[in-house]
Amino acid sequence: MFGVRLPRVVIGDGAIEAIKWLALVLMTLDHINKYLLHDASPVLFALGRVVMPLFGFVLAFNLARPGALANGVYPRVMCRLAIVGAVTTPVFTGLGGLLFGWWPLNILWMLLTATAAIYFLDKGGRWNMLAAVVTILIGGSSVEFWWPGVGICVSAWYYVKRPSLGALAIWVGSTAALALINQDFWACAAFAFIIAASRLGPMAIPRMRRTFYVYYPAHLTVICALGFLLRR
Repeated sequence: MFGVRLPRVVIGDGAIEAIKWLALVLMTLDHINKYLLHDASPVLFALGRVVMPLFGFVLAFNLARPGALANGVYPRVMCRLAIVGAVTTPVFTGLGGLLFGWWPLNILWMLLTATAAIYFLDKGGRWNMLAAVVTILIGGSSVEFWWPGVGICVSAWYYVKRPSLGALAIWVGSTAALALINQDFWACAAFAFIIAASRLGPMAIPRMRRTFYVYYPAHLTVICALGFLLRR
């Protein structure tokens, strides 16, 4: 488009795992700051804004790997997200701060919505395109980070597979749109981490597919219990 040659996203498996672990650590610090320290640390708050864009990118990058559709990756990922999302919901709602006691649903439901939309897009065809749009519109209305979060995942996946100005614009725009939720643009700093990861050489960090699925509900449970003890 317009003769612009956009760079492909080339990141080694070890660097992708490094992004995932960085996001995991920052997520934990952000949740401690939010639920136990009542957002007392502006530094931890700012660092926490890059977590969702990083996790969304890791999901998108892995779903964009060759053979994901043929190898049945999408159903497996959606099944895990649905199960762990459901398991996490009681403790997530128990932490408080949600409208009507449940809205929005936790980030796992957002990642599930994005994965389902990407699945339809990868299958291709008019009806699958329509299904993807409906999934984004309905799912994005009820999950954490709303449509910007889903938009980040879907556009990052599309860009990783086929770099284009349109996909990049939606990716950047969706990330910037998180300012409507975060009240700042710190989420855009996630691109700096992604670019830095693409510059890293081989890293011996083993891929641990299920770590996040176990850690996410576990750490929220611990934080919820600590919060209850501190209020006594």
